[in-house]
Amino acid sequence: MSHLDHTPSTPGKFKMDKSPYYSRTRWHSSVAKLTIWSFLFIAVIFVFFYRSPPSSSNSDPSRRYLTSATWGGAAWEKRVRTSARIRSRNGLSVLVTGAAGFVGTHVSSALKRRGDGVLGLDNFNDYYDPTLKRARQALLERSGVFIVEGDINDVSLLKKLFEVVPFTHVMHLAAQAGVRYAMKNPASYVHSNIAGFVSLLEVCKDANPQPAIVWASSSSVYGLNTKVPFSEKDRTDQPASLYAATKKAGEEIAHTYNHIYGLSLTGLRFFTVYGPWGRPDMAYFFFTKDILNGKTIPIFEAANHGNVARDFTYIDDIVKGCLGSLDTAEKSTGSGGKKKGPAQLRVFNLGNTSPVPVTDLVSILERLLKVKAKRKIMKLPRNGDVPYTHANISYAQKEFGYKPTTDLQTGLKKFVRWYLSYYGNKKAVAR
Repeated sequence: MSHLDHTPSTPGKFKMDKSPYYSRTRWHSSVAKLTIWSFLFIAVIFVFFYRSPPSSSNSDPSRRYLTSATWGGAAWEKRVRTSARIRSRNGLSVLVTGAAGFVGTHVSSALKRRGDGVLGLDNFNDYYDPTLKRARQALLERSGVFIVEGDINDVSLLKKLFEVVPFTHVMHLAAQAGVRYAMKNPASYVHSNIAGFVSLLEVCKDANPQPAIVWASSSSVYGLNTKVPFSEKDRTDQPASLYAATKKAGEEIAHTYNHIYGLSLTGLRFFTVYGPWGRPDMAYFFFTKDILNGKTIPIFEAANHGNVARDFTYIDDIVKGCLGSLDTAEKSTGSGGKKKGPAQLRVFNLGNTSPVPVTDLVSILERLLKVKAKRKIMKLPRNGDVPYTHANISYAQKEFGYKPTTDLQTGLKKFVRWYLSYYGNKKAVAR
């Protein structure tokens, strides 16, 4: 059992005039049109990629970013160095982005426990309750992990961090998550998942030495693919959501930076991660809350009354995959932004290999909570959700021995125990 479990824890035809005057006029007109479109394109790029977060998340509900805290100074640098100090032989020095997130907290804690140097970075946005992220931050602080508060697009901050610490590795987990929220706030996905990734890679390629980078992609990239189980060699050019499209774009961006700059890059396609300290927007989490509160929960079904199933993967198994990827990541081959040789480029599925119908998930929660759920069967909406996910993990098994060991019943038992402890709900006890 993870030690985190119990801790508050996108008329007509005309005849061309061949006169020189007409040709010059047409040429000037084309240039003018090209100039106008160029300015418009640059303006769009500026708006989506480079605009700063608002001074307050309340000033624009569609933008869910909080302001960055002040950073810099001797005391701040000391905290950064102390947190990132390696305490074991052959240990790693890892910058973990999204460290106050669900996966980020568990990965940071695991790295610290084994003696690696760990520094976190998180912007503590309010996509979901920031108090949960602050509680995770406090948990990591107690284990010696300092989380720098700032946005992944803050290039000055990123450069400063690399000046203070020569990171050997980056675990890039910062991202705008959630399939359905992309329909409400698409700009946040471009800002975090595309622009943020590019900002990080730009700083990493110029670092000397360049770090090896492991980053979170998603099983969502398989999109409308119907071949199961999903293999890393399957097509991923049919995304079903904007979230999936941004993660697929990230994989293409990773290929580009690997090819041009020699960055060592490993992408991890996570399959429905769950467990203690999880994300409140995930079904298992809000199902638990709503069952305890007597609210009706939606159970989606696929076409022809088919089951919607997910390859639920327990957080401890995901952590093993993350650490295995870091440990087997080869060094980047560039220096000062110049490639000196071919560099490692990989992508792995990290799943449980055992898809479970969502109806079974609810039944397990009912037994653990000792409360009957009020179910409402609904058709799967066209919001980017896919009916089925199933991971082929043979590549990860071959490369670093990845082998998930936690079944859904066991994992949910640990989650429910944490949930009741953290939220203080004494209506039921997980057995």
